[in-house]
Amino acid sequence: MNNHFYRIGLLGIFIAITLSLSFFLLNVDLRDALFHITGEERLVPQLRGIAQWGFRWTRPLPRTADEVAVMYTDLPPFGINTFLEQEVEPEKRAYSLQMIADAGFYWIRQSFPWYDIEIHGKGDFEDRRHEPYRSAWEKYDNIVELTENYGLHLIVRLEAPPEWSHHNEHTADADIQGDFGPPVLFEDYGDYVSAVVTRYRGRIRFYQIWNEPNIYPEWGNQPVNPEAYTELLCLAYQRVKEADPEAVVISGAMAPTAELGTWNSVDQGNNLMDVVFLQRMYNAGAGNCFDIMAVNDYMLWSGPTDHRMRPTQDQVNFARPLWVRDVMVANGDAHKPIWISEMNSNAAPESIPPRFGRVTLDQQARYAPLAYERIQREWPWAGVTTVWFFKRANDTEREQAFYYFRLAEPDFTPLSIYHSLSTYLTTFTPTLYPGRHQETTWQLDYTGLWQDKPSTNASLGSYRQTTDSSATLTFTWEGRNLMLIPGPEHSVLHMSEEGKSYEVHLKGSPVTLARHIKSKPRTVTLSVIEGIASVDEIYVR
Repeated sequence: MNNHFYRIGLLGIFIAITLSLSFFLLNVDLRDALFHITGEERLVPQLRGIAQWGFRWTRPLPRTADEVAVMYTDLPPFGINTFLEQEVEPEKRAYSLQMIADAGFYWIRQSFPWYDIEIHGKGDFEDRRHEPYRSAWEKYDNIVELTENYGLHLIVRLEAPPEWSHHNEHTADADIQGDFGPPVLFEDYGDYVSAVVTRYRGRIRFYQIWNEPNIYPEWGNQPVNPEAYTELLCLAYQRVKEADPEAVVISGAMAPTAELGTWNSVDQGNNLMDVVFLQRMYNAGAGNCFDIMAVNDYMLWSGPTDHRMRPTQDQVNFARPLWVRDVMVANGDAHKPIWISEMNSNAAPESIPPRFGRVTLDQQARYAPLAYERIQREWPWAGVTTVWFFKRANDTEREQAFYYFRLAEPDFTPLSIYHSLSTYLTTFTPTLYPGRHQETTWQLDYTGLWQDKPSTNASLGSYRQTTDSSATLTFTWEGRNLMLIPGPEHSVLHMSEEGKSYEVHLKGSPVTLARHIKSKPRTVTLSVIEGIASVDEIYVR
């Protein structure tokens, strides 16, 4: 029986390839359709990709629990990574943030490096590297203030230990740790975390604990260690919550890799597959130590539309977060989101080895908006995505592939990707795609007086209500079935969609607002006729 289905699968793939090639000779638009399945732009890789995509159905696919209510997915998802701490002049930090805000971004992901804050020794927050001496906090206070002034929001990376943290009386040779290795005493890291969170309580809400702990050199000159990272994460989680109960803890972003952690002192090959690393974290108790799971998701060898589920080492693609989500669902964390900490493709010139793949500047500019579009359309459990990265302070890394993720040159000259993202972010229509959306989600436009009501019976603990007869709720959705999950109150609403009007009666239970055969964007407006109108969730199917 299995061989029978296998042969049918092969026949189907062969027919798909044959038809694809035939239609290509007649209709060039087919190339675009194949790109939106394979992420490949040339015909031969597209045909090979279609075959690989077909084989995805021969093995178990990730379980992503798309119909589960997920926390922290109600925030605007558009962010970008910055290196503001490397800009000496405050004016350049300000101009960076002005360009970022003008482009339509909402978040910046910014490191507050431990080595640049507690520089010379434990509890020492004075910077004496240059005269005149000054507070090590001065630069970071400026970054926080500028971010607020430009209407942006911070995700802060807590990472990068100082040299002194790798030594104490119990370690004769701690240099083995390397610049990015964890401290000898994890409590020292906990104290640094507490100091940062305490200083910025009420001004910064989201903190990320480390970065890419599953690869070299982010865990130092030693084998990566999921159990040790979990210990560090849990300690940091405790210290964050003690310093600011409203703060949110993001795990260190998993690097997308399928390697199995083979330590090689020659080439420092020390990368452990993200899903293996994460499962070992769960086994060590990490499930209680983060609010948001983070991953890095690059377009390494194909575009953002690659739907092949390829777990092998040389085939890591943009669909990688689905495998991470599968591990989270299996461990009871379906209610937690994935945030994508770094997203982009690499436009290194031909003279630079393609360590991160290679695209043209035009492809890079096209791919980034498509990546945002796919995440919103297909991954309802994904939240904030921060592009990697805005700019470097100088061009000393021009001979490194890393440099060519940038959106602007060191002198602030914007590249094509900056312009394409700016156009996308300032012109697109916020839309509810299939999934469960909270009453607080950023795509909803409320007018009038609405009040948030905590409730243990509500999805994720609260819902929104109004008795204001002039209150309205407007949103655009795309799907075939639109459902409203209200609070417990009764009310009558007026609903308009595409020039048609309806009366909706809410009695504390889910109600279908619309059904359509064809999925396309539609705008709905709800207004109060009588009673207490309420919204707990909006469910698009």
